[in-house]
Amino acid sequence: MRRDGRLGVGIIGAGRVGPVIGAALGGAGHAIIGITSGSDDDRVAGVLPDVPVLDAQEVLRRSELVILAVPHDELPGLVSGLVDVGAWQPGQLVLHTDPAFGIGVLEPAQRSGAIPLAVHPAISFTGTSIDLRQLQASFAAVSAPGPVLPIAQALAVELGCEPVVIAEEDRPAYAEAIATASEFSRAIIGQSTSLLRRIGVENPGGYLSALVQSTVETALREESDPPAV
Repeated sequence: MRRDGRLGVGIIGAGRVGPVIGAALGGAGHAIIGITSGSDDDRVAGVLPDVPVLDAQEVLRRSELVILAVPHDELPGLVSGLVDVGAWQPGQLVLHTDPAFGIGVLEPAQRSGAIPLAVHPAISFTGTSIDLRQLQASFAAVSAPGPVLPIAQALAVELGCEPVVIAEEDRPAYAEAIATASEFSRAIIGQSTSLLRRIGVENPGGYLSALVQSTVETALREESDPPAV
């Protein structure tokens, strides 16, 4: 770690999440040292200009903080595979962004001396700079061993989020809540726009926009306000 507390950050995962996390941490003053290649390197370059594309082992070799932003099913194998090649370094911070896993999935890396952190920003990522504005108004689920929990919380704040500690045993319920809110919303909107399109309404998404936004905002406000005594 540099004397000013800034970290050299490497990112494994060049989908919608990893580059945005890197851009947010870069904006907070950390040095983004590299990212693995993805399916749309031009989009990644637009979010993280001049950041070199490296293989996963080289990302770990150069990084003090490693961000793992890969699909849920790939995360356990990635962590174990990097153990098998001796890539993890003692004292290295490793942070994953998956909502369902806590720090348990990082145990193989932890046995190699890495410090496990789980931080999930509760937004729907687009993979563009728009997400940086969304992060500023969002919360993040944070899980970490007690002694390093402040590090995870501080990184969430640097992303622009308000950290909320989620216990390891509560991560599955947390993930279910996130999936319900996002997937159910998409399904209902898809069904509604299909019905409107069937009866000849042009631009059904635009037609429903104000209704959906006001309904969701009202529901969220009702659930956020303290219950009446």
